[in-house]
Amino acid sequence: MVGVRIDGKIIAQSVKDRVKKAVVELKNQGISPCLATVLVGDNPASATYVRNKHKACEEVGIVTKDHKLDANITQSELTKIIDELNSDNSIHGILVQLPLPKQLDEFAIISRISPLKDVDGLTPHNVGLLAMKKAALVACTPSGVMEMFNYHNIDLEGKNVALINRSNLVGKPLYHLLLEKNATVLTCHSKTKNLIELCQSADIIITAVGDRNKFTLTPEMIKEGAIVIDVAISRFQEKLVGDSNYDEIIKKASFATPVPGGVGPMTVAMLLKNTITAASLSSQIGQ
Repeated sequence: MVGVRIDGKIIAQSVKDRVKKAVVELKNQGISPCLATVLVGDNPASATYVRNKHKACEEVGIVTKDHKLDANITQSELTKIIDELNSDNSIHGILVQLPLPKQLDEFAIISRISPLKDVDGLTPHNVGLLAMKKAALVACTPSGVMEMFNYHNIDLEGKNVALINRSNLVGKPLYHLLLEKNATVLTCHSKTKNLIELCQSADIIITAVGDRNKFTLTPEMIKEGAIVIDVAISRFQEKLVGDSNYDEIIKKASFATPVPGGVGPMTVAMLLKNTITAASLSSQIGQ
């Protein structure tokens, strides 16, 4: 058996096509969707991520405002900039690229962002709404994973899911999103015992460890016909890899995502979708 490749590029493009239509509709209402990005310091990887997000915004017609700040900026200076972006009614989404330099309190900065402009879905307010099944803005990577399930009409109800990640960016939001779809979710991590056996009994495995020196998801760890979503991406032996070797996993799984080209493109696509959602919310409250 060879399973179905879940192609993130194709699914991301379908999201972008919908976003592009929504941009036109909003502009017809006099609203020009705008995303403000904040990049602190000169981390090459972060700069590349922001540049890719700007390019994606341009493709769908979303305006961007770029804020490149010195690595030595103080907490109070950055807080002031966030406050200014919050009060600027022409800006609908605010994205602070993480990680921030060590002298800055990431939690305090993220918490400062207006929940209505929190396109990363990371403010305490929006995290709380997600737990209550009321969130309009949800973390991009987890919502991208859910979009993949939806695209392939994968019914999650009653499925046993092994979720190998407990981070604020991936594992915790995904836990709530999967529960909303009536899946049975087991959150696994570095302290989990009998991980191999737990994976072998799962209908769906979602893995996001991102360190091949610590963990690799092998075909022996998945049951025949399981679904594997590989969220991880890291460099290993001079290659970009996930937590699993796609060419091996796909021979046993019914569906699986490759790395690269799987979940990665979905993260940016869902950022665009969140920006449109934020712009729509702003129009509803009269901003």
